[in-house]
Amino acid sequence: MISPLKARNLHRDLGYFYIGMIISFAFSGILMNHREDWHPEKYTTETKLIKVNIPNEDLITEKYAENLGKTLGIDDKFRRYKVKKGELKISFEKNDVEIDIKSGKGEIISFNKTPIISQTMKLHKNTSNWWIYYSDIFGISLITMAITGAIMIPAGKLSFKQRGWKLALAGIAFPIIIILFV
Repeated sequence: MISPLKARNLHRDLGYFYIGMIISFAFSGILMNHREDWHPEKYTTETKLIKVNIPNEDLITEKYAENLGKTLGIDDKFRRYKVKKGELKISFEKNDVEIDIKSGKGEIISFNKTPIISQTMKLHKNTSNWWIYYSDIFGISLITMAITGAIMIPAGKLSFKQRGWKLALAGIAFPIIIILFV
């Protein structure tokens, strides 16, 4: 069994080492939670109304979407397109195009990345191998910090054995209840 002093030292050192990551992940996680309400990664610089002739939905392909962007004067890296619920959406690196297929009316939305915020949000989206391994180590360290934090208080009325386990159980039950009922 690890002594409370060793647990405290390990907890403290991991906390110091990961303080920046914890703050960055927490900050970007909060922003990610609300990305449907606003787009924290980018801000709109210009909106331009357009009207174009759109072919039958069956003829809309990736190549068509990319060429339409060029026709509309978008000199930007093509990312993807999607046709859903009668609307054509085309994404470029710094522009989005949304067009109602029936009417041909739509808009070009130009945007820039929000400094600092867009970079921190990449923490949650990065899928490179080295980042996945680093994130795994970070997750294991957070588990270690939770355990060492629980055992570093010596026996007594505020210890994990007397009081902490009840709060830990409530902390585990809360997300399970949310998952089951929401």
